[in-house]
Amino acid sequence: MADHEISMPVSEEAVRKLNAGDHVVLQDTLFGIRDATQIHMFDQGRETRFDLAGHAVIHTSPNVKKVPVSNECPAGYGSVCVGTTTSARMERFTRPLMERHGVRIIIGKGGLGAESLAAFTELGGGYLAIIGGTAALETTWIERIADVDLDDLNPESLWRFDIRDFGPLLVAMDSHGVSLYDAVGETAASRRGAVLAALGVGE
Repeated sequence: MADHEISMPVSEEAVRKLNAGDHVVLQDTLFGIRDATQIHMFDQGRETRFDLAGHAVIHTSPNVKKVPVSNECPAGYGSVCVGTTTSARMERFTRPLMERHGVRIIIGKGGLGAESLAAFTELGGGYLAIIGGTAALETTWIERIADVDLDDLNPESLWRFDIRDFGPLLVAMDSHGVSLYDAVGETAASRRGAVLAALGVGE
């Protein structure tokens, strides 16, 4: 296990140095994205003015408040609570995010599946996990909402956050074909028979 501090954007070479089980802290920029954002981008062909190449996205629809535009709130939004949502239902968007927009890192809860793991391996990417229930802590890692696009989808807009010391996050899926979620599943399956037998329950 190793610790990494990564300033965004990040190169493929740097992402391929991450291994499952490592810890990562991100600096500078993070993009918030969710179901509706990606449905509009990939199913309905909407474009974004943001350059996502080499960046990380986090699965979120943040709780925000409208505020006057200022240096502290240049997009006219202030953060109330920026939590992370479950990633599994956004599995089909991993490859297009990487192939069409150059995204390198996805942050979320609960992991992604085999198609995403294949995309990370082929294209050079990774999945960083956040524990559920830590939204209040995550919010403290966000300095400000720097910009927003596709804002008719609010709160599932495409958000650009300025971040500082975002993490530590766990590398749960890497570019070498390793998924901690698969490992946990295999361990649980291998112990199932013994547990059922100990309980006196048949298969």
